[in-house]
Amino acid sequence: MNMEENKKGIESIEAALKSGFYAQDIVSSWVQEEKEPNYVEIPNNLHPDLQAVIRNKYPAGLFSHQVEAWNQIHAGKNVVISTGTSSGKSLCYYVPILNSLLFDNASTALMIFPTKALAGDQSIKLNQFLELLKRSVKSDRKLSAAIYDGDTPGNKRTAMRNSINVLLTNPDMLHLGILPHHTSWEPFLQNLKFIVIDEVHLYRGVFGSHFANVIRRLKRVLAFYGSPDVQFILTSATISNPQELSEKLIESETILIDNDASQREKRTYFFMNPPIMDKEIGLRKGMIDQSIEIISLLFNNSIQSIVFSRTKKNVEITLKKIFDTLGSFSEELHGYRSGYTSSERREIESGVRLGSIKSVISTNALELGIDMGKVDAVVMMGYPGSISSFFQQAGRCGRQNQASLVILIASASPLDQFVIKHDDYIRGRNPENALIDPDNPIILLNHIRCAIYELPFQRYDRLGNLNWVHLKQYLNILIHLNEIYTNKEKYFWIKDGYPANDVSLRNIINNAIRLLSVGSNNPKVIGEVDYPNASKTVYPGAVYLHDGNSFLVNKLDLENEVAELEAFDGDYITEPQVSTSLEINSVMRTAENEKYLLFFGELSITEKVIRFKKIDWVTQQLIGVENLDLPERQLSTKGVWLCLKDVFVDELRRNCLWQNVTNDYGKDWVRIREIVLNRDKNKCQVCGALSGSSGLHVHHKIPFKSFSSSQMANEISNLITLCQSCHHRVEQNVKIRNGFSGIAFLLANLAPLYLMCDQRDIGYYSDADSNTFDKMPVIAIFDQYPGGIGLSSRLFDKVGKVIKDCLQIINECSCESGCPSCVGPSGENVAGGKLPAKNILELMLKA
Repeated sequence: MNMEENKKGIESIEAALKSGFYAQDIVSSWVQEEKEPNYVEIPNNLHPDLQAVIRNKYPAGLFSHQVEAWNQIHAGKNVVISTGTSSGKSLCYYVPILNSLLFDNASTALMIFPTKALAGDQSIKLNQFLELLKRSVKSDRKLSAAIYDGDTPGNKRTAMRNSINVLLTNPDMLHLGILPHHTSWEPFLQNLKFIVIDEVHLYRGVFGSHFANVIRRLKRVLAFYGSPDVQFILTSATISNPQELSEKLIESETILIDNDASQREKRTYFFMNPPIMDKEIGLRKGMIDQSIEIISLLFNNSIQSIVFSRTKKNVEITLKKIFDTLGSFSEELHGYRSGYTSSERREIESGVRLGSIKSVISTNALELGIDMGKVDAVVMMGYPGSISSFFQQAGRCGRQNQASLVILIASASPLDQFVIKHDDYIRGRNPENALIDPDNPIILLNHIRCAIYELPFQRYDRLGNLNWVHLKQYLNILIHLNEIYTNKEKYFWIKDGYPANDVSLRNIINNAIRLLSVGSNNPKVIGEVDYPNASKTVYPGAVYLHDGNSFLVNKLDLENEVAELEAFDGDYITEPQVSTSLEINSVMRTAENEKYLLFFGELSITEKVIRFKKIDWVTQQLIGVENLDLPERQLSTKGVWLCLKDVFVDELRRNCLWQNVTNDYGKDWVRIREIVLNRDKNKCQVCGALSGSSGLHVHHKIPFKSFSSSQMANEISNLITLCQSCHHRVEQNVKIRNGFSGIAFLLANLAPLYLMCDQRDIGYYSDADSNTFDKMPVIAIFDQYPGGIGLSSRLFDKVGKVIKDCLQIINECSCESGCPSCVGPSGENVAGGKLPAKNILELMLKA
C-alpha cells in the first residue's frame, strides 16, 4: 500500500468517526501534531571507531536526549531515560557499553529485559551493531553479546560465562540461574561496568518488589567480587515517578532524562463509547461487538492495525467472531499472546513487518518494544489500565511521514467510563505512580534466604538499605526455623537445595495449583494458578479458559495442590461470589473531617467463595447460580478504611437518605408472619426446604423501605417464605445495590487510576452496621497481597480526590437507577443505588 492509498484510507476512517455513521459514539478526539526531531553533534569523546559507525548509521546526528544520556553516564552517573515509544532509548545504553568495550575489551555489561521476547529482539539489534563495529575495528578484539535464559542450551552456558562481553537476560534468570551460581560467573562479575534495566515502569507491585530485592542481592555479590561501583542505566515509559521508582529499585541516586527529542508523526486519537441499548439499566452495546465493527472498517480500508485486548479470553472471543464476520481472511488476521510458541510469534511479527498480516489481536504482549515495524492504526479494547500502557500501545502506530489513528473503545466498567469521558486525564499531567515495597516481610524474608545461600552473612552486614538491626530480626526467624545456623557471628544456609528455586518473582506466596487435564487417556498438566487465588479461579464447576480452549473444573484439591479439569464446549462462563469479613490489627495513620474518619493500618481479611454464577458468554445474561463449600482464605495485609461519623449518619437520616437502619415492621408483624408461614406450608419457596418456623424467614419481595408505611409493605402478596440460606442470597442481592455499597463499588473501581495497578491487586469491603468498627458504616480497600505492597498506603492520601471523582461518574452516567458503569446494576424489583449514592456523596463533600 503506497502513501497515497494510506492517506485516503486514513481519511475515510476519520470521516466515519468524525461525521459519519460512528460520529454519535465519539466522546472526544484530538490530534497529536507532528514534531521535528532535535539532532545534535555526535560526541567527540567517544572511541573513534564507534564515532565512525554512528556517523555512518545516523548521518543527521543523535537526538539531544541520547547525547545528554551519554554525557551523564560518561560522568559516572546512574541514569533513567523516560521518553516515548521509538525514541531511541536503546542507543542510550548501546553507546556507553560499546565505548567501554572498545577501550577495555575485558569489560562486561548485563542487560535485563522483562521478557524473553524483548531480550531476543534486542539481541538481534545489538549484534547487528556489533557486526558494524567489528568491520571497523582494526584488531582481534572480541565483541560478543548473547542471551542467557531458560532456552539457552546447557552446552553453551559454560562457554558463555567466560567469553561473553554483553549478557542479555531477564529477572527470573538472574534470580534463578546467575545469582545462586555466581562463583561460575566470577570473571564476568569482576569486570562488570554497566547494568541495564529496560522497561523499568513494568517493575511495580509484587513483581517490582521482588525485583528490587534481586538487585539488592546482585549488588551484594558484586561488592564481594570488588565491583561495587557498577553503573545503572534504566529506561522507562512515561510515568509520573520514573526517578523515584528507579531509585527504589536500585537504592542509588539517578539522573532523570525525559526531554524527548525524537521525531513524532501526526496521530489522531478517538475516544469511543459504545451506544446505550437500554437507557433504564444503562446497558451499552458490547465492547467486543463494537470493536469488531471498527476492526472490520479498518480491514476493509486496507489499514493495517494492532488491536489490544486486556485479557486472553477476549483475544480468543474477538478472533472467533471476526473470522465469522470477515470470512476467509484468516491468513491476514492473527492473535498474539502468551501460549503461542516463539516460532509462531516470530512469524506473526515478520508478517506485520512485511505487511502480509493486516490485523493482530493481542494482549499487552505487543505493548513492549519488540521490533515489528509500525502500523497505521491501534485499537484498544478497553482502557489498558495505566497512562503509560496507553501511550506505549498508541506508540505502535505511525509510519514515517504518514498519519495514524488510535481508537480507544470503552467497556462498561466505571474505570473505562471515567477515562472515556475525561480525555484530560490522559492528555494532562500524569498522576500515576508506580509503587513497590521491597520490605514487604514475606518477600523480604524469602530473598534473605536466597542471599544467605549465595553468601553467608556476618555481624553488621547490610542487604541494600536494610541495616543490621532490621536484618538480624529476619536472621533470628530463620534460625528458629532451622534453615540457617550461626558460628562466630557468621550465618550459614544449612537446608538442602537452593531457596531461589522456591521463590516466584510474580507472587508473594510461591505455592501453585497444577491444572491437570483428565478428559483423555493421557492426562497432562496444562498450566498452573496461584494458590491464594485458586478458590476464585478453579473452584469445582468453574469454566477455566486456557490457550483458547475452555475447560470445566471437576475437582479442586488444595491439600495436594492440583485441580482436575476436562475439555468443555458449553456456552457459558462462570464468576465467583465471595463473602468477606475483616478485623483491624493495628492503626498506622489517621485523618478526619466533619463527615468521616480515615484510617490506614494492618487488617486481617477472611474470604470465602460461597457460590458462583453461570453467565452466557455471548449475551452476558445470568443463567444460573450454584453454591460452593470451600475453605476460608485468611489474608494479613494493609488497607485504608473510611468510617462515617455518627453525626453524619444522623444528618443522612434527617434527610431520609439512609437506607441502612433496622426495619420496624409494626406491632402486627408476629401475626402477619404466622399467616405467611402457614400459607407457604412452612416451606422455602425457592429451594423447597422444610423447617420449623424458627428456621424460616419471611421476606419482603419489594423492600420494606420502598413503602411509606408498614401496613403497605406488609401486604401478604408482598411477602414470601425463605430458608436462611436463600434469604441470605436475596438480602445480599438487595444489600449490594444500596447507596453506601454503591459508593464502595465505585471507590474500588476508580482507585487503580491513581495507583497504577490492576483491578485484581486490590479488594474492597463495605458494611453499614459493622461490629468490627463500633457499628459505624465502613468502606475498606486493601492490598490483595500478604503484608501489602504499598497500594493502600498511597491511596490514603488520595481518598478525597477519588470521592469527588465518584460523584462526577454518577452525575455523568445516563442510567436511571444504577448500572455497571457507576454504582453497580439494579436488580429485578429492586431500586438501584444511584440516587442514594449521589445524595450521600453530595452531603459528604459539602463543607
